[in-house]
Amino acid sequence: MRQKFSIANFVLATVAAVTAFVAFPVCAADVEIKQTAAERYTVQKGDTLWGIAGKYLKDPWRWPEIWRMNSEQVRNPHLIYPGDVIVLDRTDGQWRLSLERPMVRMSPTVRVSPLDVDAIPSIPAGEIEPYLTRPLITGQEGLVGAAEVVASRDTRMYRAERDLIYVVGMNPAAGDLWNIYRRGRTFMSSDGKELLGVEQRFLGTARVERFADPIAAPMVNAIQQNVATVRVVTASEEILDGDRLVPAPRGVLMSYAPHAPTRPIQAEVIATDRDAIEAGRGWVVTLDKGSADGLDVGTVLAIYRVIPLIPDPRIVERSIERPFEYMPDRWLKVPDERIGLIFVFRVFDRLSYALVLNTTDPVVVGNYTRNP
Repeated sequence: MRQKFSIANFVLATVAAVTAFVAFPVCAADVEIKQTAAERYTVQKGDTLWGIAGKYLKDPWRWPEIWRMNSEQVRNPHLIYPGDVIVLDRTDGQWRLSLERPMVRMSPTVRVSPLDVDAIPSIPAGEIEPYLTRPLITGQEGLVGAAEVVASRDTRMYRAERDLIYVVGMNPAAGDLWNIYRRGRTFMSSDGKELLGVEQRFLGTARVERFADPIAAPMVNAIQQNVATVRVVTASEEILDGDRLVPAPRGVLMSYAPHAPTRPIQAEVIATDRDAIEAGRGWVVTLDKGSADGLDVGTVLAIYRVIPLIPDPRIVERSIERPFEYMPDRWLKVPDERIGLIFVFRVFDRLSYALVLNTTDPVVVGNYTRNP
């Protein structure tokens, strides 16, 4: 199983107002502070909120409980920048974290504020950026009405990078960079009765070289269509007639604080990246729960593995003919084993994508997750 990167390089960033009260059901006094936690820590370039939280807490996802933020600020917190100082203190018997921002001397006519691009990202862009824009979940109808590949400049059936293709249905107002998709996996509920969503498989990117010229007069025996000339920029698979294109969204690296769900949730791992047999730390998995079930960006869940029943060796059926053979009539249930943590970073209505933060065992389809 491939290990892509360590948790120290991981996740999340952001955080918060120093005056708001905590709006979580668990008291901050119950949060366990590490003995090695420093009273003051200066944020460094390359830090992540998950890594910083791990310096202070045994359970990093409980960060919002001692940081002075409420549930709304967890979903839209202020940003932390290199040079900011995190301060740990004990007030009224409870541990609290707050933020000190260095004073900057400014002229009366100039206002200086840090750029969001300099802030600590929630998840390292190099590891997860593709998943911020590429996963696309639709209903059974798929991408009906989206732009469609109808031909190429030559007679080849398969197209790859740098090839020119002809596409109908493109709106110039949507820009010149588009993503290419083909219908992929269909996800159903565990009982097989409810459609959770259809995954549109990402094939690559394309850039419009020329949108359709306005047609001045009707053409004989031809249908006037908005046909654009498009060049394939990247391709993970061959591009075929009938593949669909949608405008490429801007990837926004959400700065959401890590937090446990606000209500009990149990979600099953129903797919792994590239349909691998197993996933490890740094891999992406698909869950069968989404925003309709209470998941949001930044939710941290624990992963569990179900242990098969084991026969109870104390129950023995003996017979005169076979005195040493037995069949157990009772089985023992072994408690499910917690094997790691995942961080939800992309949420649809009934499905979500999550990043495996750490794991002691391979994560496989059928593992389930719940509140940590």
